[in-house]
Amino acid sequence: YKFVNYSNSMYTKTGKASLKFQLINQRADFSFALFSGGLLNPKLVTVSNFISFVNPKAPLYPRIAQGKSWDEMTVTWTSGYDISEATPFVEWSIKGKTPMQSPAGTLTFGRNAMCGSPASTVGWRDPGFIHTSFLKELWPNKVYTYRLGHLLSNGSEIWSKQYSFKSSPYPGQNSLQRVIIFGDMGKAERDGSNEYNNYQPGSLNTTDQLIKDLENIDIVFHIGDMTYANGYISQWDQFTAQVEPIASKVPYMIGSGNHERDWPNTGSFYNTTDSGGECGVLAQTMFYVPAENREKFWYSTDYGMFRFCIGDTEHDWREGTEQYKFIEHCLATVDRQKQPWLIFAAHRVLGYSSDFYYGLEGSFEEPMGRESLQKLWQKYKVDIAFYGHVHNYERTCPIYQNQCVNKERSQYSGTVNGTIHVVVGGAGSHLSNFSQVTPKWSLYRDYDFGFVKLTAFNHSSLLFEYKKSSDGNVYDSFTISRDYKDVLACVHDGCEPTTLAT
Repeated sequence: YKFVNYSNSMYTKTGKASLKFQLINQRADFSFALFSGGLLNPKLVTVSNFISFVNPKAPLYPRIAQGKSWDEMTVTWTSGYDISEATPFVEWSIKGKTPMQSPAGTLTFGRNAMCGSPASTVGWRDPGFIHTSFLKELWPNKVYTYRLGHLLSNGSEIWSKQYSFKSSPYPGQNSLQRVIIFGDMGKAERDGSNEYNNYQPGSLNTTDQLIKDLENIDIVFHIGDMTYANGYISQWDQFTAQVEPIASKVPYMIGSGNHERDWPNTGSFYNTTDSGGECGVLAQTMFYVPAENREKFWYSTDYGMFRFCIGDTEHDWREGTEQYKFIEHCLATVDRQKQPWLIFAAHRVLGYSSDFYYGLEGSFEEPMGRESLQKLWQKYKVDIAFYGHVHNYERTCPIYQNQCVNKERSQYSGTVNGTIHVVVGGAGSHLSNFSQVTPKWSLYRDYDFGFVKLTAFNHSSLLFEYKKSSDGNVYDSFTISRDYKDVLACVHDGCEPTTLAT
């Protein structure tokens, strides 16, 4: 390129410079534009030639998720092939065995499915086609290989590269099981180019720490605020490309957050514009969750000795609602002798947080957050409740009726007499300040990026670790040791009335 400085007509300057960009396949050609004048007075200088991918329609970015039963894995991916052009399927097998093929369903959506701007205007981009296949009747704890395929009308086949995953353990199985939980990660540029306002500065560190430790991870829960696309739809491709090394190998389970769902007059519990007009359409199409209705983003899923009850804070959770009934059913139907580790998770803080703004409100929670649900956590003896939305890390003592019921900090044993609440929303987005007041129930606070790892060694021993995204080291931890009789033990008003009648 030749750069001309018009500020002084006596001089003409030429020079050379090089920049490296990482491009991902988004089903279209790329070109580069050079502007002068900065952000305030941009002027187009020149545009490059088009850069094309060999096959812009290729199947890409697989993300696997637990199905509606423990022995089912779903595979979702993106391509440029409509069903009129090619038939999607997954070829898969236990490693080393004869492969079989399973068909895939295909979804997409148009601009008219968006609820407002920018998603329906300047942020709109054709999302391509989203395919999901259901791999059923899996053997527990087996390594399966798979690849994505499209059968073209002329009989030829288009293939992705080969991937692998380990199938889920049988519910209640006694084996080593490792879970990652975080919220509010987002995405960033691998090539160092600028993201507007550097909105998610920690996201690549979190992603890379998980990739680095992937052999020691069995399942991931990303509880809301996933991409922060906020109506700029091409960023969903960017996010799925970023997490592909993780989501293609272990189940990547998601929750719904305000940046996925909220839009006025669309049934969201919050009347904000945080989704940029997406109103949940992108999240519920791009990722699979085992919900009865993916518009209502609450679901349960079992993984070995864990039962996870995932709430949707962008829909009403209060007593008497459809979601409240689901949450109680999820908590009430777990067999704690087989699945002792009962986890609740949702995006907004329905429990306890000393976030600065919650502190100003005096609630130290999402308004109306725990008033209805706390009786359920207490009745069904939820071990740990996780939240995002607040971009930091905080852990409470075991709490019953707003009070600490255990003075221990690092080792809990015996009767389950309270629920530990954890804010783990510091996976990547700009950090949130704490209140200047530290409530008595707040045991550990960290203004940094990080995530949580749970390790179940057996039915009686659970390890909790908070790791920083910057180095992957553990900065807060505790253990829970107990037997089944400790779950059954009556605490406070937690048991039904009894009688001596014969």
